[in-house]
Amino acid sequence: MLTLISGATIVNEDRKLCGSLLIEDDRIAEIYEGDMTPRGHYDRKVDAAGCFVLPGVIDDHVHFREPGLTSKADIESESRAAAFGGVTSYFDMPNTVPQTTTLAALEEKFRIAASHSHVNYSFFFGATNDNMRLADRLDKSRIPGIKLFMGSSTGNMLVDREEALEDIFRRADMPVMVHCEDTDVINANMAAAKAKYGDDPAVCHHPMIRSREACIKSTSLAVRLARKYGTRLHVAHVTTTEELELFEAVEDTLPQITAEAVLAHLLFSDCDYERLGALIKCNPAVKSTADRDALRAAISDGRIAVVGTDHAPHRLDEKQGGCCRAMSGMPMVQFSLVSMLGLVDEGVLTIERLVRLMCHNPALLFGVRDRGFLRKGYKADVVIVRPDAPWTVTADDIRSKCGWSPLLGNTFNWRVEHTFCNGSHILNAGIFDENSRGEAIEFLRR
Repeated sequence: MLTLISGATIVNEDRKLCGSLLIEDDRIAEIYEGDMTPRGHYDRKVDAAGCFVLPGVIDDHVHFREPGLTSKADIESESRAAAFGGVTSYFDMPNTVPQTTTLAALEEKFRIAASHSHVNYSFFFGATNDNMRLADRLDKSRIPGIKLFMGSSTGNMLVDREEALEDIFRRADMPVMVHCEDTDVINANMAAAKAKYGDDPAVCHHPMIRSREACIKSTSLAVRLARKYGTRLHVAHVTTTEELELFEAVEDTLPQITAEAVLAHLLFSDCDYERLGALIKCNPAVKSTADRDALRAAISDGRIAVVGTDHAPHRLDEKQGGCCRAMSGMPMVQFSLVSMLGLVDEGVLTIERLVRLMCHNPALLFGVRDRGFLRKGYKADVVIVRPDAPWTVTADDIRSKCGWSPLLGNTFNWRVEHTFCNGSHILNAGIFDENSRGEAIEFLRR
């Protein structure tokens, strides 16, 4: 099968060029620079005039809720939402039921995804206080790394013993992605808030309970341990100006310690709690406008290496209440690319930087094989987006199983028109290929 995408602006490896891209079966066969369309017979042609062609987005941080929590979401529904958003690969987190903290639970996730995931997939292995003995038995070519909860208590996945933390950082020979919030600080803040405001403090108090101090203290500890043991550390969803000071700005070579920002903290601030309430309640909390603006600066200057979503659906009834009752998390994977393109329009970052943050750097950081770039011989994970094509999010547009979004009613200037995953035309101007299936991602390990 030969597919020609012609007449586009191709964005790849810090360049924009006018040209065409040829796909043969599941791989990129050639990239042609210039206005001339190459001659030949093609099974499929896509006229991308006026559009931008990007590598498919790699989302390093999603919660697709399967197995065990499928009233909220499942791998089929959320991978569909991903495809509609131009996301062709995702790394799913381990806090499902059962948690992905055993080899059997990890294999079960791969089994489910092989049958149901519309785009490419892999799964983090979750660390606990006592399961690092399994690390030597992990097939490191199949998973992106180890997920460590250093503060947010998620069942028995909270790792809070000093000797366990030291053991994880000492033994890990692959990336360790860490959720950093200090539990003791959060618990003290919650007790004070309940004493002052009652048993379920209003959600506007969430950033005071899940405070900047809790984030800074935990992230500082993770960075110190990574430096002590030479661990490849990736700090998830950084939220504060102070945490950003712990990371160096990078360009061509990713350092040992890197940071992720997620969509919620780039789009929202504490001013939005009045308007959106618990719909934007997430952990770590959305914080001040100054913190949001600092994160926006950091995605441009290199201190943030990756932008993910922390896509975490809940049923709408589970999002009612305040700091104690409403669950934390929101569905974002369908709207990550168009939201970031909106920040490009605002001048927050360039489209070349966007591709680095959402495609290139996730591939480089985790060692993804043959994805994340538009290169000859690489897997044909490609998204085509059209600028100056405004549309407003309605309930009918939302593909996530939960059926809601904090972005409902937002108008975007960019539209995802086509998504190719392994050369399969999974999304074609709104028409979705129900039979499409992604592949297990492979990882290169040094």
